Amino acid sequence: MSPDTERVAANPKLIIVSGMSGSGKSIALHTFEDLDFYCVDNLPAELLPEFVRSATGKNDLPPKLAVGIDVRSRNTDLSTLPSLLSKAGELGLDPKLVFFDASDDVLIKRYAETRRRHPLSHLGLTLHEAIALERRMLKPLRALADISIDTSETNVHQMRRRVIAELDLSADRPVSLLFESFAYRRGVPADADFVFDARSLPNPYWEPLLRPLTGHDPEVIRFLEAEPAVARMIDDSAAFIEARIPEHTAANRRYLTVAVGCTGGQHRSVYIANRLVERFAAHHPHVAARHNELRANRDQ
Repeated sequence: MSPDTERVAANPKLIIVSGMSGSGKSIALHTFEDLDFYCVDNLPAELLPEFVRSATGKNDLPPKLAVGIDVRSRNTDLSTLPSLLSKAGELGLDPKLVFFDASDDVLIKRYAETRRRHPLSHLGLTLHEAIALERRMLKPLRALADISIDTSETNVHQMRRRVIAELDLSADRPVSLLFESFAYRRGVPADADFVFDARSLPNPYWEPLLRPLTGHDPEVIRFLEAEPAVARMIDDSAAFIEARIPEHTAANRRYLTVAVGCTGGQHRSVYIANRLVERFAAHHPHVAARHNELRANRDQ
């Protein structure tokens, strides 16, 4: 095994984004960037092997690369791309070429709406002529593509979902979960996606010895653990949240904030938020807690 192969033995991904100008390549690269890919657009094809060596040799970079290569590289011979992809594969990567396309009518409409210049317009061509020439230049790449995506009838959100689905990248994009406790007397947090109301549960506040404590304290924890209604609420809330996570992932949302409220935001909501964090942290990589009322009291 060569040193280069040993360095990237984790079999990192290399996605080449190509296709017609105006077909949505920039949106695709932004999608990959959101998935923690290291992205470079408009890279001359002949620089691909050197870029891969440089990027995979930096320990602080993730082993996921996405590169935009198309007709904007005026001095690039696109016919050399197959051999360049082979060289990238020899470095231990798994290269995939994704080709984006759209009908001529759609491309013309998009250029009219954005008032952008076609990258081949410097040749003195009309837009129709530039699109026709671009198709001829990119024909070998389209034939080489591992995946072809026609965006003629897709909006931005549909396209992002399709990119993730076609490349099976949903596992690369775990949702970050935040469980926050709050006091209803201060209002529901504005960033909450879902809100659970714990005010119907037995309240430790009415126990004089527990009143000055919080949901972090062992005495309050024992009090609430002895109440079956509290356990049922945690179970029901967890089941509801777990069912929503795939929906958030499919909608390209990276954050899910769950708010748990009680009257004072000190006992019940803190305890329940902590138990939900413990439960979800066992299966999800990015889980955190925030206790709004306790923070507010600390800052006073």
